[in-house]
Amino acid sequence: MEIEIKEFVKGAVEAEGVTVIIDVFRAMSVACYAFDYGVKRIIDVSSAEDALKLKNKLQSETILVGERDEKKIPGFDFCNSPTEMLTGKIRGKTMIHTTTAGTRGILSATKATEVLGAALVNARATAKYIAFLKPEKVTLVAMGYRARESADEDILCAHHIRDLIMGREKDITEDIKMLLNGSGRRFFEPANLDFSPPTDFFLCTDPDRFNFVLKAINTPGGYAELIKVDFNS
Repeated sequence: MEIEIKEFVKGAVEAEGVTVIIDVFRAMSVACYAFDYGVKRIIDVSSAEDALKLKNKLQSETILVGERDEKKIPGFDFCNSPTEMLTGKIRGKTMIHTTTAGTRGILSATKATEVLGAALVNARATAKYIAFLKPEKVTLVAMGYRARESADEDILCAHHIRDLIMGREKDITEDIKMLLNGSGRRFFEPANLDFSPPTDFFLCTDPDRFNFVLKAINTPGGYAELIKVDFNS
């Protein structure tokens, strides 16, 4: 099995084989918590305009979740925050999701044979699923901060998934602690509390919390639906 690590939207566009789009802070973590707290469907779209158009088309009750520059998009129901997924207001609803990095990566991986979304919270399930598939090629795409700067948490997650696929166990507790003084520091800055609360950091860095895979399925209209696939093997 060949495993390659790439970054950013460029990496997603180039990715081949089973492709994992990694966005720990925060898109893929948000998707995991949303499913865990009862959202019915998650549909990734490329823009706020597409999100509003899709909301008008769908008959089911929908919520708009997303960010630009880390802040909630005007007119949206929730920011791209796992903390906001715990409000109890999402159960049974269709979530339309658009972000700067994670959802763009999902939509950009057009050469992949299969597209998965991952974060630290479902890394082990993702690795087990890939090991079960035994594909010839795996591409792990660390989407990075705003899809243009390397992000320690995404690189950590990519290495963690690669190690688990290869059957190598490594304690990443200290690596996660180091994020507090690095890329995770922004969650503790007073100016960011309204849209990036400290609880987001801890929710996003709870490794292997969920035993399910996020599988992306392309849909007509240029969207992608994330499917929750339980995987405990």
